[in-house]
Amino acid sequence: MFRNNASTIGPDSEPDDQAAEKYAVASRWRLVWRRFRNHKLAMAGLIVTILVYVVAVFGEFLAPYSTSHLNDEYTYAPPQRLQIVDTSGDDWDWGLHVNGYTMERDPETLAQEFTTDPDNKVPVGFFVKGEEYELFGLIPWDRHLIGPVDSDTPMYLLGADQMGRDQFSRIIHGTRISMSVGLVGVAMGFVLGILLGGISGYFGGRTDTIVQRAVELFMSLPTLPLWLGLAAAIPRDWGSVERYFAITVVLSLVAWTGLARDVRGRFMSLREEDFVTSARLDGTGEPRIIFGHVLPSFTSHLIATLTLSIPTMILAETALSFLGLGLQPPTVSWGVLLQEAQNIRVISTAPWLLLPGVAVVVAILALNFLGDGLRDAADPYKH
Repeated sequence: MFRNNASTIGPDSEPDDQAAEKYAVASRWRLVWRRFRNHKLAMAGLIVTILVYVVAVFGEFLAPYSTSHLNDEYTYAPPQRLQIVDTSGDDWDWGLHVNGYTMERDPETLAQEFTTDPDNKVPVGFFVKGEEYELFGLIPWDRHLIGPVDSDTPMYLLGADQMGRDQFSRIIHGTRISMSVGLVGVAMGFVLGILLGGISGYFGGRTDTIVQRAVELFMSLPTLPLWLGLAAAIPRDWGSVERYFAITVVLSLVAWTGLARDVRGRFMSLREEDFVTSARLDGTGEPRIIFGHVLPSFTSHLIATLTLSIPTMILAETALSFLGLGLQPPTVSWGVLLQEAQNIRVISTAPWLLLPGVAVVVAILALNFLGDGLRDAADPYKH
């Protein structure tokens, strides 16, 4: 009837002591990961971000069609619902399929009207044979993750555009351009921000004054008009590759100022720390101190800043392309796809043309959640 309280104290307190000991000897990156994984939204953002970049890498395999595939008989065809079982008849008919279309022309407007026909089933399969492509630009292949078993029968899971092109496939292909513009543009701005901000904060004096005046000059320029002006200066006769890299450079030119200010502040607070003084007294060179001692001390913060900068780049490319000053067809990005949604009459007829905007929202939210989690976890010793 009586319990020995002393016997219950030991087993309960021992794990706490062990946890405290593990926390005390754990590395910084282990502590960052431990704090990050407790952030539910950040973990969800990480998973979604990984899935988005998987789509970008394996776009040709995941998309049923290429960007140039079209069928002008199915202009503005509505989305088809993917079904596993057909219950329209007396017996259930199992098998992955979509319902085909019945096409009629309105006698007054002469517009093509589509209605789904349950009797016209289009079988759908996995790893079906379709258009040939080069996986990773190296491996020739003709298999697609999903598609119609009969290649002559169209399938529009997210509808078709004004030329009868599959919107689902084009959104998948556009993922690569839109997401890579963010990475490349941020990488260029990241290098400029760290280099100039580090030099300004570490050396100070006249060097700091010159760099900060340059930063203030760029920050004083209105961002959107500057982007529009620089993008409009790109020659129209440039190819898609040249225009892609030009837009990336334009975006990165104004993306480094905020990071430079942040890095400068970090360097100014750390350059008088004991570990920097010890390295200097030990005869360590200035480049080694900057890149081997100071920068690694706030690497996690830089990673968080980098992650939060990517959505800004993606939105900038989308806005420029939407306004017709960014990437141009035949290049496919989310912004280029949204150009087709500028006409209100077209939207009333085919609202699925706004679906690339949904992809932008999902990617931006995922990256923001990921960046917020990294920013909170960047200092694991802060409670």
